[in-house]
Amino acid sequence: MSILELKDVSIRYMTGDFKDIGLKEYVMRRIKRNYQVKEFWADRDISFALEKGDMLGIIGTNGAGKSTLLKAISGIMEPTKGWVHREGTIAALLELGSGFDGDLTVRENTYLRGAMLGYTRRFMDETYGQIIEFAELQEFEDRPFKQLSSGMKSRLAFSIASLVEPDILILDEVLSVGDGAFRKKSEAKMKEIINGGATTILVSHSLGQIRQMCSKILWLDKGRQVEFGSDVQGICDRYQEFLEKR
Repeated sequence: MSILELKDVSIRYMTGDFKDIGLKEYVMRRIKRNYQVKEFWADRDISFALEKGDMLGIIGTNGAGKSTLLKAISGIMEPTKGWVHREGTIAALLELGSGFDGDLTVRENTYLRGAMLGYTRRFMDETYGQIIEFAELQEFEDRPFKQLSSGMKSRLAFSIASLVEPDILILDEVLSVGDGAFRKKSEAKMKEIINGGATTILVSHSLGQIRQMCSKILWLDKGRQVEFGSDVQGICDRYQEFLEKR
């Protein structure tokens, strides 16, 4: 059985002017049938399956529905239509700043993020040193998180997610953040995780990363599934041609 499978996943956002007009005006407009609600489908009919050890690269321009799809895969959102089946533990690194408190120290935030991912205090005690060493933040453990640069924050977030050894690891534009040395280090860590049998999903605007690291690829455009498969090079070539014609 696949470790991750999506069948006809569609996600709809409802937009209106309730926040702008207030409760009283909202009720009056509803009575007069003068209240407009708009539908926006971020993703439509997405279907694919991944096996243990696969690394999926998701490509598409801004607004293609990539980040919304990751939220459905990780369980943060429920699909409006369709379903998602997952096996094992998931670590999702979707927004680098999420799950951190700027006033807490790096050490405190590391434990906080670990707790949010469902890991025990004992596990975090055992892995804390590895996390900080990999993130190269030994000299910043007792600094407030808000004093870190964006690159430092991304290193810590990536380190926590990658060192907990999840069955499914989801990364949204994480490997593109930080200096060149850390990018090489994080890519090497990804290969180690894949070789260990984890299933990984990477969203990246870097076709070079996708070509080099991924065994499968999903191309989204305006919420629709254009292509999915193991022909990573071929799909990347067609996507590159699509970009050049825009």
